[in-house]
Amino acid sequence: MSAREIAIRVRGLKTAFGRHVVHENLDLDLRRGEIMGVIGGSGSGKSVLLRAIVGLKRPAAGSIEVFGEDILRLSGSARERLERRWGLMFQDGALFSNLTVRENVIVPLAEHTNLSARLRREIADMKIQLAGLGPEAGLKYPSDLSGGMRKRAALARAIALDPDLVFLDEPTAGLDPITAAGFDALIRDLQQSLGLTVFLVTHDLDTLAATCDRIAVLADGHVIAVGTIAELRAIDHPWIDSYFNGPRGRAATAA
Repeated sequence: MSAREIAIRVRGLKTAFGRHVVHENLDLDLRRGEIMGVIGGSGSGKSVLLRAIVGLKRPAAGSIEVFGEDILRLSGSARERLERRWGLMFQDGALFSNLTVRENVIVPLAEHTNLSARLRREIADMKIQLAGLGPEAGLKYPSDLSGGMRKRAALARAIALDPDLVFLDEPTAGLDPITAAGFDALIRDLQQSLGLTVFLVTHDLDTLAATCDRIAVLADGHVIAVGTIAELRAIDHPWIDSYFNGPRGRAATAA
């Protein structure tokens, strides 16, 4: 596969907290235009991997390339230009509680562009609607929103700068099944309409089945397998087998 087809390339990654090693010699490729789900047991380092890729956790060793750029070597304006190409949605949304939804979405626009205040408001309102919220939601504060609406508001902020790549950390965690299914459909619709590449950390089998093109499995400190659900279900590994071939796994993938 050519370098142009790869959005993220991780090689030999090691992450650690003091003496506790989370990842060791981890390799992973994310193709442009795909939705990749990242799964693993508790403590396998799913969110740590995401944070390492976006620069929030400095790895102890290895290399991370995003769109061909070595993020561990970039700084200053070059780093800022690359960061504008991705959006990030944290597990809890991480919205600013003292700002309205519109003001939350405006934050990255104000930080990274010289657009007028009026144009920033118009773009924010458009992104809010793209995320499936009505125009009235823009004037509300996060505390006024349901869990599903807060997730959509956080997604609107993540796509504010028209990114090529979006990182989603447990986007459906805490949502009821109907709301979660609606969010899954939204992710797939936005990926197709906006041409996004999506790095999606999740434990939700329904989300994997509904949205992901491929899935990477973390265990034993590295990626032990990458493939479709059908391909992973055929792998002889205790954790993979219990995850995909247990009652919940069979129900989620039944068609």
